[in-house]
Amino acid sequence: MPHSPIIEIRDYQMKFGPTTVIADLSFEVHEGETFAFLGSNGSGKTTTIRTLLGIYEPTAGELLVRGRRYSPKMSAMLGYLPEERGLYKKESVLDTMLYFGRLKRMTRPAAERWSRDYLERVGLADKTNVALDKLSGGQQQKIQLGVTIMNDPQLMILDEPTKGFDPVNRRLLMEILEEHQARGATVVLVTHQMEEVERLCDRVILLKDGRRRLYGTVEEIRASHGVPVIDVEFNGSFPKTSRHFEVKQLGKRSAELTLAQGAAPQLVLEELVGYAKLSLTSFQLRQSSLDDIFVALYDEPGRRAQEVAA
Repeated sequence: MPHSPIIEIRDYQMKFGPTTVIADLSFEVHEGETFAFLGSNGSGKTTTIRTLLGIYEPTAGELLVRGRRYSPKMSAMLGYLPEERGLYKKESVLDTMLYFGRLKRMTRPAAERWSRDYLERVGLADKTNVALDKLSGGQQQKIQLGVTIMNDPQLMILDEPTKGFDPVNRRLLMEILEEHQARGATVVLVTHQMEEVERLCDRVILLKDGRRRLYGTVEEIRASHGVPVIDVEFNGSFPKTSRHFEVKQLGKRSAELTLAQGAAPQLVLEELVGYAKLSLTSFQLRQSSLDDIFVALYDEPGRRAQEVAA
């Protein structure tokens, strides 16, 4: 993996009045990687992105793109998809895409050719003359994504790119992003879908209360912060307490367990097999997912990491 940074954030602090939103944040995004930027609502993700792009002025620290503060002259290399759509909703789909294509210094024929090909691919070829406010939220998100990537940017910052997408369209988006990855684009992904992070991302940062809490490759984070998880399926009555495990989730026929301190999976298996009211049908050991790790970090049992990373 290339290790030259395309984004450098050093000792970044941000205050709004007396409130500290970001405290001493430092990290890098390497050229050519896909980087997940995660945290709860209010953790400082959007503030950091807006400061990086020159919308906000930092209280302290440096935020650099290719070794310099971002300026509008660098816009040709950037594709930014904000969480809140910024389209002209009374304009037609094709006119909107042509407008943004011209802003990105594409010729009109090139912008139209690219737009029609893209609309065909995402299933909107019959919507070229339809006003954007007549489209569904998911369809508008496809147009927003299209105008973000249409100039094949070297750096893409995508804030909740699958918002409003069903599973089929989410998979299509993942394919499009993987194509840009293969061409060497750098992608910063803000998402609440942990499977997207595990599938696409090389490295991850997680903010909590404006501070860096996790930072590294997906494998490093799972190795350093994960714990073994046991998935079981059963018939009968499941024990509510044990000195060998804790019950994370319990359904009618399945349970998710974590090991008690000092316990081994074999002890859990022996206990369950010997429990008179239980017939064990499946017992599988796995490493914690990012979902598990993030929920544990936020210390909110029962809250899904899909919410934590929103």
